[in-house]
Amino acid sequence: MSGVETGRITTDIPARMDRLPWSRFHWMIVIGLGAVWILDGLEVTIVGSMSEALKPADTGLGLTNFDIGLAGAVYVAGSCVGALFFGQLTDRYGRKKLFIVTLIVYTIATVLTAFSVNPTWYFACRFLTGLGIGGEYAAINSAIDELIPAKYRGRIDVSINGSYWIGAAAGALLTIPLLDPTVVDPAIGWRLAFGLGAILAVTVLVVRRHVPESPRWLFIHGREQDGERIVAGIERRVEAETGTKLPEPEGTITIRQRRTIGLGLIARTVFTLYPRRTILCFSLFVGQAFLYNAFFFTYGDTLTTFLGVKQTGWYIAVFAVSNFLGAVLLSRLFDTVGRVRMIAGTYIVSGVLLAGAGMVLGSVTAVTLTLFGAVIFFFASAGASSAYLTASEIFPMETRALCIAFFYAIGTAAGGIAGPLLFGKLIEDASASKDITQIAVGYFIGAVLMMAGGVVEIFLGVKAEGESLESIATPLTAEDDAGPKAEVATA
Repeated sequence: MSGVETGRITTDIPARMDRLPWSRFHWMIVIGLGAVWILDGLEVTIVGSMSEALKPADTGLGLTNFDIGLAGAVYVAGSCVGALFFGQLTDRYGRKKLFIVTLIVYTIATVLTAFSVNPTWYFACRFLTGLGIGGEYAAINSAIDELIPAKYRGRIDVSINGSYWIGAAAGALLTIPLLDPTVVDPAIGWRLAFGLGAILAVTVLVVRRHVPESPRWLFIHGREQDGERIVAGIERRVEAETGTKLPEPEGTITIRQRRTIGLGLIARTVFTLYPRRTILCFSLFVGQAFLYNAFFFTYGDTLTTFLGVKQTGWYIAVFAVSNFLGAVLLSRLFDTVGRVRMIAGTYIVSGVLLAGAGMVLGSVTAVTLTLFGAVIFFFASAGASSAYLTASEIFPMETRALCIAFFYAIGTAAGGIAGPLLFGKLIEDASASKDITQIAVGYFIGAVLMMAGGVVEIFLGVKAEGESLESIATPLTAEDDAGPKAEVATA
């Protein structure tokens, strides 16, 4: 029966996980789980780079500019559905089961995309691919936060989310030869490009088999012995690696164990106990989703349609490298300078810069547009990554995966579906009039939403740096004097 209590325990597992020094075990988590963003970056970039290759009816699929934008919207719609569907399963059945299942869904879907015979097949496969990726976000973000020590959580989350751009750069560069008609037949080059994601996914699946279930999820769901066994094994590995004995953990927590947590309780948690945090996450996700999906899903099409670029791969690779460097170089500051200052700063700065780019759009070249993008998204990349970090650490553990899925789906639906559709329409209209400045309205909307997210962070942001997940948001099943409290004066 849903929500049935199975017992009460007092455990020090959270304290033991948080006091661990960085080790090879944590690198395995980063590699095995963080690869989802590389896969997503690879997918989105391949589609953006091959927009021209998909347009011819003989060698491609006969897609129009609007179809290109629609394909992006369909992919994001699949991501939203996948996040919500797999998110609740992740909280119910565990992190590991779902990050294996969702990766398999992605792999099958991207292989099927390579065999598309018409636009309908292609759109359906894009939806299924997004379904797997959306489910990955919910399962992976929750698992990473629960396995990484509090001291490193901010920088690891931001860096891993920024690894999306490793996939973007790889996708951009690999499509250069695949889409060169002198190297590969145009009828099969774009199909081979989709196969790249499947190859990487199978490799990641092998690594993931060694990633354990979250001990935090286990002890709450009545499997404390499994959780103890996993933590003890990690501690032995770390002590053997460092040659020193770990310090004693500080603090315990008493939990009323449950097999499952009902959706009704989760909904009350999000909207009743933490309304300010709900507004915060919604603002952050809408801002970053619109900014990225509106700009990047059609970036390659903008280069080819208005700026005379025949091969977009080099330009997208430069843009992607800047995004990755921004996330990696700024990530440490989210643990030292602090969440609120860094999130607000990266959102506001990137929004102001994007608005400036919109004002001079009529005079840009392919090079200057790419440079504008590189500078803007150096900051925006770290900001966007911090939205996932925020949603994954400021709600109770029992709701973590579904909360990530909920905000990802709402924010992405608002910005990620409307963005590509809007930009596809703007490009189509601007192409007819030969006026690139018509696209600027999309830049201005993205800039306003991004800056608004930064302002909301200033007033509602949570100072979570260095804090355990249980102190940031008390578990719903915790049995102590404090318990989960509704928000009052602060978030």
